Amino acid sequence: MEKVYLEKFRQDLKEFHEMTEKFYRKEITVLQYKGFSGGFGSYAQRGGERSMLRLRLAGGEVDKDKLKFIVDSIKKYNIDMVHLTTCQTIQLHNLTKAAVCQLVEDAWEHGIITRGGGGDYPRNVMCSPLSGVDSEESFDVLPFAKEAGNYLLSFIGEVKLPRKLKVCFSNDRKNETHATFRDLGFVAKENGTFDVYIAGGLGIKPKFGVKAVEDLDPSQVLYCIKTMIDIFVKYGNYENRAASRTRFLQDTLGVEELKRVFQEKLSQNLKEEDLELNVNLGSFQPKKKGDTVKETAVNHARVIPQKQQGLYAVSYHPVGGTVERDFFRKLYDKIKDMEEVKIRLTPSQGMYIINLTEEEAKEVLEITVGGAETIFERSTACIGADICQQGIGLSQALLAACVERVKKENLPDGVLPAIHISGCPSSCAAHQTAAIGLRGGKKPSPEGPKFAFAVYENGCELKGKERFGQDLGVMYEEQIPEFFVELGHAVAAEGLSYEEFRKKYPERIVEIAGKYM
Repeated sequence: MEKVYLEKFRQDLKEFHEMTEKFYRKEITVLQYKGFSGGFGSYAQRGGERSMLRLRLAGGEVDKDKLKFIVDSIKKYNIDMVHLTTCQTIQLHNLTKAAVCQLVEDAWEHGIITRGGGGDYPRNVMCSPLSGVDSEESFDVLPFAKEAGNYLLSFIGEVKLPRKLKVCFSNDRKNETHATFRDLGFVAKENGTFDVYIAGGLGIKPKFGVKAVEDLDPSQVLYCIKTMIDIFVKYGNYENRAASRTRFLQDTLGVEELKRVFQEKLSQNLKEEDLELNVNLGSFQPKKKGDTVKETAVNHARVIPQKQQGLYAVSYHPVGGTVERDFFRKLYDKIKDMEEVKIRLTPSQGMYIINLTEEEAKEVLEITVGGAETIFERSTACIGADICQQGIGLSQALLAACVERVKKENLPDGVLPAIHISGCPSSCAAHQTAAIGLRGGKKPSPEGPKFAFAVYENGCELKGKERFGQDLGVMYEEQIPEFFVELGHAVAAEGLSYEEFRKKYPERIVEIAGKYM
């Protein structure tokens, strides 16, 4: 982390401490505190008695020093809940006033700046989790994500944005970071350049991004970031927060005018600014046709061969993204003496432990048991309304109930997809682009309003195949596990995977869902 930012933001911590004291003394409201504390990556949890802290981790990479900091913090502050987010960060929950104030300081000492982790700021820069080790990637985009993360910090406190700004990088067509529908996304191409997408986003009135630049030289990434911020500040809506995200520029300016304005401003910035990146591309050459990687000698579904011969990545996905308290300690103790081993967080609330030898992969497999074992168990759910102030639905509880109920049926793996559950319309779990997505709310019943979820079907995030799911209707919360049981049995009876079943019998999914609406 650039030392200049560490010193710059350290001066802001005094005000964070003062405002946190005021909040816990009930001198300011939850809303007043939220508007301030979010800028430091911290929010009061529902009820206002505890806080959470979001650690900003550019590209989702966690080295051993940062892992040791997390391990020590869990022990020091007796933290009982650690959550992996869909923006490749780690959230520490149920913190006391004293703990959250000191943790912000502690994080600084380990190069983790929480500034801008929430609020109307540039957020954590996302990156394909296996960038640099994926045999199918176009090229390694992580160095550019880290440069972007550092550069975006320079705008905090200097430029007032209408709302938050999310920037991400994708190294292949899997599009895990949703680069084609974020505020600003860079998609790597096999010719060693980026296509640049702007003004996309999920939530209310979602929109896929506009391809504003093709074949951008990677050295010009920061010019595009400067251009996006310039346009957002000039044309963004400061009056109406409901219409203030960049995706609404597609409405106010029009798609073609937005492209024109972006390209014109980019040309100007290329002439007037000095933002050239000097990343050594020699280590990140585009993929060559026909490149192959030897199959792993470690026969396990969670072991992935890296493009570096003889090295492997091990995946681990805690159900719902919530990690057991002792997990990080066990992981650190295991990998602390392993050379070059790091953690990469995923946008689906999991992680990869990368750069493992064959023997190291076997050892890491042993300590990462207990996570998701099936595609359905690798589902994604936001933190939920029992913690989030904006939430409506209890996302984590619903996912746990669905996983438990489906597990009792012993269904074959693959007959149900990974689902995405958002507790409110904000779409933190990207329910709108999931094979099956759920969005929390409430629905009238004879007994009064009950928790319910809108159901979306047949969304897709893959580059070139992006689509929003069809809104099928609303199910009461308690009916949803049984819906998945019936659906799973229907798919299993045909001897197909869910994807195959969906292609062959799309009407049957709608028919089964209709029974529970």
